[in-house]
Amino acid sequence: MDTVMLSRLQFASTTIFHFIFVPLSIGLALILAIMQTMYVVKGDERYKTMTKFWGKLFLINFAVGVVTGIIQEFQFGMNWSDYSRFVGDVFGAPLAIEALAAFFLESTFIGLWIFGWDRLSKKVHLACIWLVAFGTTLSAFWILAANSFMQRPVGFEVVNGRAEMNDFFALITNGQLLVEFPHTIFSAFATGAFLIAGISAWKLLKKQDTDFFKKSFHVSIIVALLSSVLVALFGHQQAQYLVHTQPMKMAAAEGLWENSGDPAAWTVWAAIDPEKQESTKEFKIPYALSFLSYSKFSGEVVGMKQLQSEYEATYGEGNYIPPVRTTFWSFRIMVACGTLMIVLAAYGWYLSARKKLDQKHTWFYRLMVAAIFMPIVANTAGWIMTEIGRQPWTVFGLLRTEDSVSPSVTSGEVLFSLISFTTIYTILAVVLVYLFLKVIKRGPNAVVEKTEKITSDPFAKEGLHV
Repeated sequence: MDTVMLSRLQFASTTIFHFIFVPLSIGLALILAIMQTMYVVKGDERYKTMTKFWGKLFLINFAVGVVTGIIQEFQFGMNWSDYSRFVGDVFGAPLAIEALAAFFLESTFIGLWIFGWDRLSKKVHLACIWLVAFGTTLSAFWILAANSFMQRPVGFEVVNGRAEMNDFFALITNGQLLVEFPHTIFSAFATGAFLIAGISAWKLLKKQDTDFFKKSFHVSIIVALLSSVLVALFGHQQAQYLVHTQPMKMAAAEGLWENSGDPAAWTVWAAIDPEKQESTKEFKIPYALSFLSYSKFSGEVVGMKQLQSEYEATYGEGNYIPPVRTTFWSFRIMVACGTLMIVLAAYGWYLSARKKLDQKHTWFYRLMVAAIFMPIVANTAGWIMTEIGRQPWTVFGLLRTEDSVSPSVTSGEVLFSLISFTTIYTILAVVLVYLFLKVIKRGPNAVVEKTEKITSDPFAKEGLHV
């Protein structure tokens, strides 16, 4: 493989791995804040125990997420220096604000929250975890502001062959950001909620600490249901926005080579042949694509062949059709997972509200354990569709991927670092799973007892310093 493809694979692997932990941190922080609020308001010690137990998993996940994020950002200068030169004056601003403001906010108040039990007043200590939750969400906003510029460049001018920001307000009110941010943030809330609900279901299946995990399940399943529904709603808005701003991406996501006709049918599945530029064995739902695209049962969606001709007239000769199979199926994997999440969360909320979480529903508990991974799969598929569907552009309409790589980096160097990072990430994943299982097996009471005993270094005896 050449340097471009290897660099893409390396950035994809580090991004996908890092993006497992980011949504978990955002979602867990919110649910911890909710649990601790219930403790402060109700004075029920069980909610304090819940906060401490799930807080342990949050801290483990946060630590690993920070490490993987640092490696990811280094690649902008190492593998993608021409990209950094072109877009650095725009891209650097939201990244700098994220690091200097949002990340420092969350990391500072995480420290106060860890060491503040029984040292700060209840309300001040509660404010710390809410500021952590706010900080994680704010971090996501600034990262997505940078990514939205890559999807739809705004607030800039090209000077001496480089993009320079001339309107910061346009950058943070980018229409792409306004639809991408809520879709991503609610998917993060759902990710944390399904983790807690899935672990709670596993413990209920084993009949361990049933009262504790029923309460944990009840809190998390409400967040899971609300978040999953909102993810779908904002995802619908984002798809409609992309029909106008990145029509090639949406045409590829539908496997639509020719214009759809009016009304447009939505393709549930198809056999995609990029070489022949055709889709066969299609199963379609009439009118559905028109509704998804325009919120009405009429309207035509432009196909890839026509868009290719339009792009050639605008940007010059070249292939502007992204990898269609990947874009098509990643979109459907995301939609399928999101639909199943809504169904499972709705049924789980019904059982919990009716106090029917008993051993008659062991099949549901098993499904919820498996559903821990469903938001992660949906998040990954969504990002693959978002980034692959933008190809061949790094910055849509301005800079191509092949022109973004570092000119002095060889394919051998990238291959070596790709193997090295993959090995490191595998080790980190094993450590994370080991620590998670260790905390979960000990149960809430053991975790709380240890937390109360450790005063100087709450991580050392759990091995979290790793």
